[in-house]
Amino acid sequence: MISKQVKSSSDNAYLVIPQDSDDLFLLRRIVKNGDYVIADTSRVIKEVKQYARPSKGERIKVRVSVLVDKINLDDVIDRLRISGMITNTNNELVPRGTHHSLTIRIGDSIIIDKGRKWKDIEINNLMKSADNNSSFLLVAIDTQEAAVAKVTGTHLKSIPNIYSGQSGKRYQRVAKNDPNIEVFFEDIFKVIMTVLPGEDETIKILILGPGETKRRFFNLLVEKQFVEKDRLIIVEGVDVAGEDGIFVFLRSPIVKDTVGTSKIAIVSSILDKIMQFVRKGETKYAMGISEVHKAALVKAIEYLVFSDSIFKTADENEILNLLDLVEGYGAKIYAVDSSTDIGLRISSIGGIVALLRYAIS
Repeated sequence: MISKQVKSSSDNAYLVIPQDSDDLFLLRRIVKNGDYVIADTSRVIKEVKQYARPSKGERIKVRVSVLVDKINLDDVIDRLRISGMITNTNNELVPRGTHHSLTIRIGDSIIIDKGRKWKDIEINNLMKSADNNSSFLLVAIDTQEAAVAKVTGTHLKSIPNIYSGQSGKRYQRVAKNDPNIEVFFEDIFKVIMTVLPGEDETIKILILGPGETKRRFFNLLVEKQFVEKDRLIIVEGVDVAGEDGIFVFLRSPIVKDTVGTSKIAIVSSILDKIMQFVRKGETKYAMGISEVHKAALVKAIEYLVFSDSIFKTADENEILNLLDLVEGYGAKIYAVDSSTDIGLRISSIGGIVALLRYAIS
């Protein structure tokens, strides 16, 4: 999350830019009813003439200030909807006092003005940012196909398979001077650059797949100085290429050994530990909103993980109050979504789980 304090009438306004799905979850916790949110949006302006039907209207871009009366995560996890009354606008064609809905996506910039001093927990959430260890790029490659995916926090953005057009056996030896394979490699690199903007100059690139193709791709990136060598990691033990290779890697224990400090590896470890307690019959865990709430009340939670599915079965405000309570006494909270296998696993066991400091009855 990129955040910066800005000048306003109350001196309590921050410019905020969400950078991943986790940041949208944080914004859902930060923005409250009664806050003012300033954002760029669009609105249809209809021209009404006497004795004529109103025109279909023209959609114009406008900056509005909205007094929030409703906020919720959209069914699509990468969107946050904020609704309220327009209190100010930079276009006289858009009247004040009318209702408007803002759709906030990853990369959008908004200004949040609470008109009061921010609470400590709100500031802490605002200042959280995804560090480079939480984002990495995956390339699953062999001589026939490759897939590229970016993992940010616990969210996966995958590009469909790229095919080389190579014929013959899948793992046959390809000549070192084969121009076709180098063209294939360069096509993959072009895709990488569409996923990785120029500002992500430190993000790690993990190359995996069967045989020696991954090493040849590694060597080409280094020899042609496409990518610095210290940003590249060759992953052994995943003998599948393409999109299947991406998902095999994210489900395997190898992810913890390779990117153990990333959010997805941390959440995977938490869930594995909970499953161990389940098998052993130990009660140092809680599953489902009811059990987690009871554990939160006695301050027993050490780690809490929830998926976007929980908002479909429980009241949003109840969830937000629970998260504030848990984080208030130092527990760690991780949000996941269904773009990865770990998110689906959390959803399948109630949408929310907690690892406890001690067993409770």
